[in-house]
Amino acid sequence: MNRRGFLNFASTGLFASLTGFGSGCRSTQHAHVLNETDRDMVGSHTAGAETWEPLIEQSVGQLLGRQSTVMPVAANGEIPYAGKRICFVGVENKSAEEIGDFKEQIYQKIDTCITNSEVFDCIHRKYVEAGLRQCGLRPDDLFVPAKRRQFVATMEELDQPFDYLLYATITSGTTKSNEKNYQRDYLLSLEMIDLQSGRSDKESAELRKGYHKSRLGKAKHY
Repeated sequence: MNRRGFLNFASTGLFASLTGFGSGCRSTQHAHVLNETDRDMVGSHTAGAETWEPLIEQSVGQLLGRQSTVMPVAANGEIPYAGKRICFVGVENKSAEEIGDFKEQIYQKIDTCITNSEVFDCIHRKYVEAGLRQCGLRPDDLFVPAKRRQFVATMEELDQPFDYLLYATITSGTTKSNEKNYQRDYLLSLEMIDLQSGRSDKESAELRKGYHKSRLGKAKHY
């Protein structure tokens, strides 16, 4: 084989090898719709639906359930609608993880649970944001009595009076057994403040999750 033929053969073989290598490493992605009977997928690196769903159901259910028990009961045993309105000011993330789009979903799910309780009403988020913006306040500022009164007066001007303030906070605690394995405890806390009495009621739900890394560096979970 002459020199030119050898070079042509070598270049052709190299191209074929690179082409084969590229096609062999090409990744594909697919998806499937989960049915109601399917379990939520478990996040391998951070919390996901498997974490937030039960925390929301437990904390909201217990908090509203406890509040409804102190409301007057009619002769037929039913709880009359008292028109109690909740101003849900938002979800604060103080955990070790960035929760991304789950923050908005957690807000919406808590809001939906309150609306579906048939005991309380939740002020629309747009009104809450407008009231805070008009007062130049942040949610944490409402713990100051003077600023809270200012916000309440503004909401009344918007025809959105309310009886309770509701805060949601996400925290976490991490326990490491070694460099590869660790446990993270997720806590969702709800605090509801009665404007008339100034008393607060608090409910929390906790979920523990373990993370494990294999020798190949892929995270595992249970």
